[in-house]
This record gives sequence, C-alpha cells and structure tokens, in this order.
Amino acid sequence: MALLNHRPLLSIPSLHSPKVKPSARVSCFSARSNSVEAVELKSSRKEYVPGVVDDIFMNVFRSKMVEEIGWDSEKPGYDGLIDAAHRLMVGRSNSEATKASVRILRALFPPLLLDLYKMLISPIAGGKVAAEMVARVTAVCCQWLMGTCTVNSVDLPNGSSWSSGVFVEKCKYLEESKCVGVCINTCKLPTQTFFNEYMGIPLVMEPNFSDYSCQFKFGVSPAQPEDSALKEPCLHICPTANRRKEVNAAMCESRCPKA
Repeated sequence: MALLNHRPLLSIPSLHSPKVKPSARVSCFSARSNSVEAVELKSSRKEYVPGVVDDIFMNVFRSKMVEEIGWDSEKPGYDGLIDAAHRLMVGRSNSEATKASVRILRALFPPLLLDLYKMLISPIAGGKVAAEMVARVTAVCCQWLMGTCTVNSVDLPNGSSWSSGVFVEKCKYLEESKCVGVCINTCKLPTQTFFNEYMGIPLVMEPNFSDYSCQFKFGVSPAQPEDSALKEPCLHICPTANRRKEVNAAMCESRCPKA
C-alpha cells in the first residue's frame, strides 16, 4: 500500500502545458529553412561561361577598338579589352570618346545592313518587331561582354508593354572597368546613339551603379535633357578615385570626373 501511495519526486510536464511551446520551435526551424533555401538559390546562380563563338565576338570587337585607338594592350583576352576601353578615354573629351565608340559599333556591321534594317525592319508595327528582335539578339550575343542577360518586358510611354527589354544581372564590363565614366562614355551613350541613329530603334540604358545590373529598354527614348547617370559619383572600387582620396582625404566628389 505504501508503494501505491508513493508519488514520484520528478514530474514530466505534459505537451499541453503552457510552458511548452512547440509552435515556437517550428517557427524557428521555418525561418532557418527559408534562410537555407535563399542561400541555396543564390549559390545556384551560375555566371555565364564564354564559349568559342564568344571568343570570336570578343576578338572582332577588340580589333575594331584597336583600329580606332591605334593602340593595343599586352594583356590577353577580356583584361586587354578593358585596358583598351580605358585607353579610349585618354586624351579625349567625353563627347569625343562617345563618338569614337559609336564608330567602333558601326564598324562591326556592313553599312548596307544597317541602312536596310533601319529602312525595312524598324518601321514594322510601329517599331515593335525591330525592338523585340534586337533585344533577343543582344541577350544571346552579348553575354560574353556583359554577363548573364535575360529578355524582359518594358513599359512604353504610351502605356503599352513590349517584350523588348534586356536585363543584365551584373555587368561584367562595368565591374571590370571599375569606372562610371568608362561605362557611360564607351557603352551607355554610344550604344543608345548607335541604335537610335543607325538602326532606327530608340533605346535607353539604365545602369545601376550599386549592384552593377543594367536594364536595356529598346523602344524607349532616353530621358532629356540630361540623364541622371551622368551625375553619378565614382564607384567605391575605382582605383583612380581611391588614389585621389589618399592624396586628399577631405575630398568628396559629387560625380565621377570622367562621366
């Protein structure tokens, strides 16, 4: 009887006890799971790996730059291309560098081809066919230069939407050149001018200098009178800007001097 009346000194709490909160543990695990999934999704993104055809495109493009500049870098591959882009800015005003870059782009195409495209293709369907066509060609053929690209939709000023955008996840040209001025004067402005004047396709390019992404909008005209990108400060990775700061620590520039 004594054994029957004995009470255990240690009691085990019930799962229904208010002190035990399974939901809190589940919530913590859920947050961790979401974090792990986000990391796995981020790590699953692969950078574009250039192939043989891409090497051909790069060599042709670089040869046209060398012809325009009259100088070539000793560095091979993409590094030499970036050296040439910086050299294009030396001894030229921003306007001159932009015009030189437009000439390089024109030299990549037979003159008759550009004239025929502007005359026969660009007017079709109010420019929609040409804009969507060049968006796809850009996304396929220019990843060696800019990195991974995808075609997306853009909103036009008239309220319509075309599948004529190209989104560059992280522009290799901007990241490697480390310069806002090189981006604007050897890529953004000349590319906009080239498509508008020589192919009859309005284009605005919107580089993001924080994450190095870039949005192409074929069929949309550039902002007037002045683009906000022209007021961008130097990138934090710009070696020239860092050297200037070392010389004068108190200096604070409002914009890139090369832009």
